[in-house]
Amino acid sequence: MNREVFVAADNVFTPLGKTTAENFENLKQGKTAVKQHSAPQPFYAALFDEDVLPKDDRYTKFEQVLIASMTGALQQSGLNASHKKTILILSSTKGNISLIETEKHDARLKDRIALSTSASLTAKHFGFVNEPIIVSNACISGVMAMITGMRLLRTGQYENAVIAGADVISEFILSGFQSFQALSSGICKPFDKNRDGLNLGEGAGTIILSSDEKHSGNIKVLGGGISNDANHISGPSRTGKELSFAIDQALKDAHISANDIGFISAHGTATPYNDEMEAHAIALSGLESIPLNSLKANYGHTLGAAGLIESIVSIRALKESLILPTMGFKEHGVTQPVTVTQSVTTSSKPNFLKTASGFGGCNAAIVFGK
Repeated sequence: MNREVFVAADNVFTPLGKTTAENFENLKQGKTAVKQHSAPQPFYAALFDEDVLPKDDRYTKFEQVLIASMTGALQQSGLNASHKKTILILSSTKGNISLIETEKHDARLKDRIALSTSASLTAKHFGFVNEPIIVSNACISGVMAMITGMRLLRTGQYENAVIAGADVISEFILSGFQSFQALSSGICKPFDKNRDGLNLGEGAGTIILSSDEKHSGNIKVLGGGISNDANHISGPSRTGKELSFAIDQALKDAHISANDIGFISAHGTATPYNDEMEAHAIALSGLESIPLNSLKANYGHTLGAAGLIESIVSIRALKESLILPTMGFKEHGVTQPVTVTQSVTTSSKPNFLKTASGFGGCNAAIVFGK
């Protein structure tokens, strides 16, 4: 029999706030961290101010953002990172890729840029004794890392999983999305008729999962599912069947039905193809009448941190029986009749679903419940 998995602590560190509470309050007030930047041509993104992190030559900006998020969660939990039954799981899509823009291309750079190096440095900083696990699977990385943690705790191999994800925006990342013509000309509009692309964002999120019964009164991770549609290197499935499969697997794993879901925290990148595919998937899984939100207009797309950040603030919303709005949405713009939120509303149902999709056709879904 699988052990139950509880949320022991969490922390969100973004340009919108340095704690989960601060982030959540700003989201309820409809605030966004997305604004216009120029380099070398104007673009809209949610980026950290230069003075938000202390000067520390031991760590890169990526690692400092990661450590800042983890520090808050670990302090909140009182967890001993050096416990042999505690595992660190790190999620990111790009890590220290920005170093290719500033450092000499040699063997040292090859080692320094590796996610394994960042994971080792982070683990050493907090005193973890087990070798960290790295999850880097495009933009489902954060959700996939949480599902990985859930599965490890269920087996009894570990009792605690510290799952942390982060990404920062570099010229390399920006130019890549510009080459796809995927960036919005303003603040993005998820699921809206006039959506024209996404915003990028920086941020980090940490969630600590535990099988310890002392956390039994907390929110639970109920189930998860992962799939791959193998449609195209960057374009998602046109049918949504594969994301729908991941959603159905998550619901089955959680032992609940579509009617038990109070709201959906969607991937909602505001690109024409992603939102359309996701709407198809949600309808295929019988969730078209369930309130749905996207936080991409508040945070931008934080890549490997997105699934974590959006899950954590949705957990806070679940605790308060609230559903957050979808900033930027005004007019229905997908062919399926999904129920996109426009204002803060209430929900009495005890569960929510988080979805994610990414380049290469990867999809993931995870269910949390009271």
